[in-house]
Amino acid sequence: MSTPFYVSPQQAMADRAEYARKGIARGRSLVVLQYADGIVFVGENPSRALHKFSEIYDRIGFAAAGKYNEYENLRIGGVRYADLRGYTYDRDDVTARGLANVYAQTLGTIFSSAAEKPYEVELVVAEVGAEPDGDQIYRLPHDGSIVDEHGSVAVGGNAEQISTFLDQRHRDGMTLAEALKLAVQALSRDPNGSEREIPAERLEVAVLDRTRPQQRKFKRIVGAQLARLLEADGGPAPTDADSDSDTEEGGESAAPKTPDSGGDVE
Repeated sequence: MSTPFYVSPQQAMADRAEYARKGIARGRSLVVLQYADGIVFVGENPSRALHKFSEIYDRIGFAAAGKYNEYENLRIGGVRYADLRGYTYDRDDVTARGLANVYAQTLGTIFSSAAEKPYEVELVVAEVGAEPDGDQIYRLPHDGSIVDEHGSVAVGGNAEQISTFLDQRHRDGMTLAEALKLAVQALSRDPNGSEREIPAERLEVAVLDRTRPQQRKFKRIVGAQLARLLEADGGPAPTDADSDSDTEEGGESAAPKTPDSGGDVE
């Protein structure tokens, strides 16, 4: 009888990590930045049905890069966790830190299990506070570790180069228009150093806006409002009253939607 081929645990984990990183790198990058009135999510996404950004709960948003069907399962699980915890205890008991811990346990268990392949996803969980000091941004790589980020974070295919670009240019107190333009500039940079133009219709943009009078702070920015922000000179951002016809609400926590299934949004 032949002897089974031996692979050391260290080599097995390294191979699984490399597999997951390659899968994530095939997806388009996205960025999450703090600005004066909240947190903005920006990514290149030509699809209008398969979202990279979603609402989880009142003040919590979700962003993901990688394989769509895998991070969509995680998003739905996060919505169910938040709804159950908010209903059982109190809405204030639903926090980004608690949600990040749940995701970390799930990703870590899958990554260390030899029975299934690791998830090819990288997540960002963000919560907007009443003041900028209360904002929380957590990045969760494929292995389930948690990284507490401040200011800006990038995930996806070209994340390292984009993160360096953002670290050099992001500053506290930016307006929404300034943060959006910086994010688009970062996403427009190719790995070889050249720049390309990303039209507004290929952008997916959402914000957690602490100034909204509603309990739910998540909203999508689309259409004419997005075009105005991209053309703005850094002045005050349009208000909710100005953008009712251009803004698509998140709404997953109140009435979960099941988007079309499919592969990663390329």
